[in-house]
Parts: sequence; structure tokens; C-alpha cells
Amino acid sequence: MRHTLSVTVQDKPGALTRITTMFARRGFNIESLAVGPTEQPGVSRITMRVDCAQHSLEQIEKQIHKLVDVLRVTELVAGEAVERELMLVKVSVPPERRAELVTTAEALGGRLLDVGPDAVVLELVATPEKLDSFHELCRPYGVSDLVRTGRVGVPRATGRRRAPRRLAAIN
Repeated sequence: MRHTLSVTVQDKPGALTRITTMFARRGFNIESLAVGPTEQPGVSRITMRVDCAQHSLEQIEKQIHKLVDVLRVTELVAGEAVERELMLVKVSVPPERRAELVTTAEALGGRLLDVGPDAVVLELVATPEKLDSFHELCRPYGVSDLVRTGRVGVPRATGRRRAPRRLAAIN
């Protein structure tokens, strides 16, 4: 089962390394990882997607809780959080077929970033599932380069069925 964890940490050298090393030592794979600053100076948020059983998630929580720079760990529950990912894709497409590809991208909320003689670069910010679908739509044209940021998310502002599950907190 896949879980999305939001981990707030003190923005200090080695904080990310300690967390990723803890996962590696225990044999857990991090499928997606995104790190960036938060609204609080000196605090960063690490959003990671891991594949593990619920029991394993509880073990992970206990181990993350022991790490020095960790402030809070929250599970972002599917349907109860807003999750997005950024994809930049360079597609080899002849000029006569560009319009249909750009129209498709725009219909999904994407936009054209760059145009060259033999290719275009498109940007799409969406759920990971929509990005997977758009990637499949681009394949017949010829995807020459693709990069994705990894999943990021926050709990929903309204319409929450229940509060996000807080796994650990240090005050």
C-alpha cells in the first residue's frame, strides 16, 4: 500500500540524508521525494511517497520520530489532501502536428513553454495519475526528455472527512 508522508524538519545540513538513510537501512523504497521551504523560516517540508503496509508505516513513524531535526510527521490520506506534481516533457513533434498536442496539453491545464524546429517543451501540473495519462498521450509523438518533481501535498482546506493522521510531533 502506498502512503504519502509530509515531514517538517529544521532546515539544517544532513536532515534529508538522515531520513533517506533511515529508509534505506530498513529496506523501504522511497518512490517520490520533494523537498522545499515552508511558510516558517528555518523549516523545510519533505514530502515522500512510500510503499509499505500499515504496520510498517507505524514502524517508520517511530524511527522518524527519533531523528533529531524532525518536527512533525503527517500522513496525507488520499482524498483528504490536495496532491500535485509538476512534469516537464520535451516531445519530438513535427510542426504540422503541434497544434493537436498543445491543445491536448491545454485541455489538461498544461502550457507550452518552448518551441524548437523539431520539438516542443510542455509543462503540466496535475495529479500524478493525470500526468501518467498525459505521458501516454505524448508517447506516439516521441518523448525525447521527461522530468517530474515528485508528489507534494497539503491537507484539504474544506470538505475534510477527518483530520489528517498525525504520526509524530516534537514540540
